Amino acid sequence: MLTIKTNYSLKAHNSFGLDVKARYFVEYETAEDLAEFLSSSGTLELSNFGTLELFHIGSGSDLLFTKDFDGYILHSAVKGIEKLDEREGRVLLRVGAAENWDEFVAWTIAHGYYGLENLSLIPSEVGAAAVQNIGAYGAEAKDFIVSVDCVDMHTGQPVRHTNGECGFSYRRSNYKEQWCGQFAITHVIFSLPTEFEPNIRYKGLSDLPTDGLTAQDVRNKVIELRRSKLPEPSQLGNAGSFFLNPIITAEHFDSLLQQYPDIPHYPAAGNTLSSMVKVSAAWLIEKAGWKGRSLGRAGVYHNQPLVLVNLGGATPDEIVALAAAIVKDVEQMFGIALKPEVIYLE
Repeated sequence: MLTIKTNYSLKAHNSFGLDVKARYFVEYETAEDLAEFLSSSGTLELSNFGTLELFHIGSGSDLLFTKDFDGYILHSAVKGIEKLDEREGRVLLRVGAAENWDEFVAWTIAHGYYGLENLSLIPSEVGAAAVQNIGAYGAEAKDFIVSVDCVDMHTGQPVRHTNGECGFSYRRSNYKEQWCGQFAITHVIFSLPTEFEPNIRYKGLSDLPTDGLTAQDVRNKVIELRRSKLPEPSQLGNAGSFFLNPIITAEHFDSLLQQYPDIPHYPAAGNTLSSMVKVSAAWLIEKAGWKGRSLGRAGVYHNQPLVLVNLGGATPDEIVALAAAIVKDVEQMFGIALKPEVIYLE
């Protein structure tokens, strides 16, 4: 089934709560519905079909609409969790892109499937989780994704990409980079262990008692930690972590370490500490004096400097201006150019 609306407010479809509009909003329930839409310019009686931009969104938790969207916003309503196979201590699940991510995580634990508990309470839909390669508390979605089912936006044909083809890396995938706009994700296939092996190395989880520890215990702790740091988007509009933790050269890091011996740092994934170093964007932003500050009706959350918030009635321009001011001050102070984790939709 296809639902098509015109001049549609996207306020409920972006976690910043910005009242921007799309000329057309198209929601589909199956891959076949989407294929039909992509091939039906002559029957939908929509003006300028084929000439306006199309953009596919999930829950909008990783987007910053900078203005009204003069085109087609597509949204998946593909639901369902299907067990494809279970053997040798693992289960294979095919999950609709529109399933709420946190509800899916809770479902896996309730059914005795593990690994995603560290990713609890991340505001996302399953399809968008693959686009972003969401991660938290020592886990990433890519560690459990086997393949991704899509529709080619140019041909309307179904396509399946393996994990290796998706180009997953830190908060990145080919869907977000080189394939942006080319494919619409309809399902994600996960492989999860059926025996619980706790991943509690990350700070904040490492103090959990190991005796009798369950996946639900880990999930509860993750939820507690996230709620202590991050505001609920329904109460204070935000897109979670706005900036990526920057990766800098060891030489640059060594020069900063002499001046700031307490700078939080980690080995960059795939590198040794002697080659590249990941530093904390939250620390940089706080040191630059932005924690708890505001610019117009946009502000930096007082409990987590990585989170930019809509203080009430903020416009896209105000959030863009706040982000730009932070980037400028951090670069002037540390020589590091912060890059956004959210996608600017202009």
